[in-house]
Amino acid sequence: MNSYAIITLVLFSASLQFVEAAEHPFSAQNVTSLTNPEVRYRVPQEHYFKLKSKDVTAIIVDNSAVDIPELPDHRAGYNGIASLKHRLNDENLFVSNYAGLNFEHIHDGINGNLVEKFEPRKFPMELRIIDDSTVELYQAPTGNFQLESCGRYHMTEDGTIEYTFECIPRAETFSQDYIGLFWASYINAPEEKAIFFSGRPAEGGKEVLVKAVTPQHGVKAVHVPSGNDWFPDVEETFRLSLVAHRSDYVYTKPWFDGHRNGLRFRQSFDSQDNIYFVQSPSGGGNGNPAWDFEWFIPDYQVDQAYGFTMQATYTNASPK
Repeated sequence: MNSYAIITLVLFSASLQFVEAAEHPFSAQNVTSLTNPEVRYRVPQEHYFKLKSKDVTAIIVDNSAVDIPELPDHRAGYNGIASLKHRLNDENLFVSNYAGLNFEHIHDGINGNLVEKFEPRKFPMELRIIDDSTVELYQAPTGNFQLESCGRYHMTEDGTIEYTFECIPRAETFSQDYIGLFWASYINAPEEKAIFFSGRPAEGGKEVLVKAVTPQHGVKAVHVPSGNDWFPDVEETFRLSLVAHRSDYVYTKPWFDGHRNGLRFRQSFDSQDNIYFVQSPSGGGNGNPAWDFEWFIPDYQVDQAYGFTMQATYTNASPK
């Protein structure tokens, strides 16, 4: 073999290795204690932890029941931010029995595989305290889909809650070559049930500020990112009615707002993560909408780590 052929073969082999080593677009960044063994934490006896800034106070809970003055009769199963308050309004943004940024569903769009509709609620979570401004909710592989996960809640000095979620599928339990995950925020009696985002009609048109209201639970509920043609394949009678009923709009910027008592709750995402906005006019009970989101991991591999980040802010809706 001549030298030219040898060089060509080496370059071809290197290119194959590069293709094989190419990362999944949703590969985890190894931030949480699930993927980063250098993260140090402690596990408290309590099932809650308070994060505070100058303006914002949040109480993070695992999925155990909690009964403290700030959270009377908080129900088991609901995890995430059980209480979110601002110095301008001492009422909890969320329905206190429930929660916000609550890890709610794991699915693959098949009813026969949906042994438990609310799988993250049913299997134990471990509260891990990293420092005074950072906590994690770790969950060992769940009993049905065998998904191991960790969600990190970090509060910055200005009161922004940075949420990082990482997960590892531990078995080939998802039968449609995607992992479907869903987060719910149950809002406590806002004046308007609508969410607001920059978007346009799905069939085309100019970008506008969309005020989106769904007619009923599970109808026109999902707002897809503009330019994304992928949508999950689910059974027609799939029991999670919110996850796959598209709205008449697509969003053009990766954030959406809701308003309550002069304050704005904004959930912001990274464009490359392809988050889908979801809403329900009654998810938290009569008068209590749900301002939710979902995420899909296509072409997943067992024992590979995936993740995304988002930011939640609770601020004065009309700053002066």
